[in-house]
Amino acid sequence: MADTPAPSASADPVTATPVVEATGITKRFGATVALRDVRIRVAPGESHALVGRNGAGKSTLVSVLTGIQRPDSGTLLFSGKPAPAMGDTDAWRSKVACVYQRSTVVPDLTVAENLFLDRQSAGALRPIRWRQLRAGAEALLAEYGVGVSPRARIRDLTVEQRQFVEIARALGFGARFIILDEPTAKLDARGIERLFTKLRELQDKGVAFLFISHHLQEVYELCSTVTVYRDARHVLTAPVAGLGHDALVAAMTGEGTTGAQQPARPAGAGVLSGTGPPMLQVTGLTLPGVYEDVSLTVRPGEVVGLAGAAASGNVQLGETLAGLHRSRSGSVSLAGREVRAGAPAALAAGVGFIPEDRHLQGLVPERSVAENATLTVTDQLGPYGVVLPARARAFARRMIDDLDIKTPGAATPVSALSGGNQQKVVVARALATDPRLLVAIRPTNGVDIKSKEFLLGRVRAVAAAGKSALVVSDELDDLRVCDRVVVMFHGRVTASFPAGWTDEQLVAAIEGMAGTAGTQRTKGSTGNASHH
Repeated sequence: MADTPAPSASADPVTATPVVEATGITKRFGATVALRDVRIRVAPGESHALVGRNGAGKSTLVSVLTGIQRPDSGTLLFSGKPAPAMGDTDAWRSKVACVYQRSTVVPDLTVAENLFLDRQSAGALRPIRWRQLRAGAEALLAEYGVGVSPRARIRDLTVEQRQFVEIARALGFGARFIILDEPTAKLDARGIERLFTKLRELQDKGVAFLFISHHLQEVYELCSTVTVYRDARHVLTAPVAGLGHDALVAAMTGEGTTGAQQPARPAGAGVLSGTGPPMLQVTGLTLPGVYEDVSLTVRPGEVVGLAGAAASGNVQLGETLAGLHRSRSGSVSLAGREVRAGAPAALAAGVGFIPEDRHLQGLVPERSVAENATLTVTDQLGPYGVVLPARARAFARRMIDDLDIKTPGAATPVSALSGGNQQKVVVARALATDPRLLVAIRPTNGVDIKSKEFLLGRVRAVAAAGKSALVVSDELDDLRVCDRVVVMFHGRVTASFPAGWTDEQLVAAIEGMAGTAGTQRTKGSTGNASHH
C-alpha cells in the first residue's frame, strides 16, 4: 500500500469549527490517574490518529468521547457545543460513534435490522414495517456506498463488510465523527485498502475520523494529523507529513533517537542460557485468523519474550502452547517429545501456565489460597484422587513461604488478598508441578512495582534451574528479563532481538515498523525466529 494517495481533509483543521474538541480532560480511577489534563481536536473531514503505548490513556479518552465515562475535569465540545448529558444515548449517538476491533453488530440479525436497531418502528408499541425498514436500509447503504444487501445476515458478511455496516449505522444516527479502534486488526491487505478508500470517500463528505492503531505505517497512509499520549498525558500533536518515523516512536517511548538511552538487559541471566538441545520447538504452527506458520525455539536456561500488540496473535500462541487452543497445522515438542493438543496434555508434558487474566482464568475467588495454589497437583495430595486436607495445607504453606504470599493463612479466601498476592498464588500454582516450560502471559499485569520485580525474578529462577520460560507480553518491563525477544505482528513473527535492545527499537517492531529504528528483522516469511 506504498502508493496510496495522500491523506485527504475537506476542511482546514486550523480554521474550521472542530467536530470534537476536548481540553484539559482529567480522569481518575481511585488512586490511578488514567488521563491528566489531555487534549485533542479533530476538524471536519479530518482523519486524525491517536497513538500511544498501553496505559497511555487512549481507551479512557474513547470512553470519555463516547459518553461512557464522565471526566473529573475538563471541557468536551462537539461542533462548538457542550457534550450531551450523561445517559442521553440518542444525543451521544448523533455526535459520535465508535467502531471497535471486536464487532458490535448482532450476528443473527440482518443488515437492515442492525442499521435500525432500537428504532425499527415509530414507537415501542408500533408494529415494524419491514418493507419501509428495508427501503430505509437500502437508501442508507447506497448513500455511503456500502455494497451489501439489507436482507443479508451479519454472520454471513466479511469482517470488512461488518465494519462498513457499523460505519453506516453511525452515520444513520447523524454522527459525523467516528472513532476507529484498531479497525484493520482482522483485515487482510486488500480489505485494509478497501477500508481506507471508503474512509477517504467519507472524509470528502465531511466525516471526521479518530484513528487508533498499533500499526504506525497506517497512520502515515491514512491520517493528516497525529496526537501522541504517553503515561496519561498529551505529548504531541503534529502534521503526519512532517513527522518522521523515529520522531513518532520517540514521542511514544519518551526516548530520543540518539542512542543514549539505556538498553534493556536480562536481569540475572544464568550461565545455562540458550545451551543444549531445544526445550521447546514450535514448527509451522497455524491458528486460522489469528497466527500463521509460526516457528520458535526456546532452549534450556533461556527466557524468551514473545512481544506483540493486541492483534498480533502472541497471546493466543502462548495459550495454544498451554493447551487452550487447537492449532490447525504445525507441531509443538517439549524436551524432544510432541505435545498433544489440550490443556491436560500440556500440563502432563510439563507446561506451567500463568494466564493473562487472573480474575477470569487464574483464580477461583471463593476458594482458599491453598485450594487455588494446589489445583494442578491434586494427584500428589492423596491416594486415588482423594485430597488429604493436611497434606494440601502443608504443600500450600511451602508455596506461600516460597513466594512470600502475604495471607493470614492457607485457608483464607483468595479474594481477600491484594492483587499482587493473588498473582503470586497464580504463579505458585503454575510452578507447583515443577514445569519444564513456564508460559507466562503478562505475568505482572495489575501488580505494584515490588510484586512485579519479585514475580519476574521467579521467572528468571525457572531458567536458572535449567528449565525454560516464555514471557508473552507487550510490557517492556516484562520483556527486560528476557535473553531475547521475538516480535509478532498481525499473526506472523517479524523480528527478533538479542539482549541489548532499546525501548525505541522494540516499540517500533511491536507497532509494525520493523525495519526502522534499528529493528533486526528475521529472515524470510516463515516466522522462524529460532535462536542460533
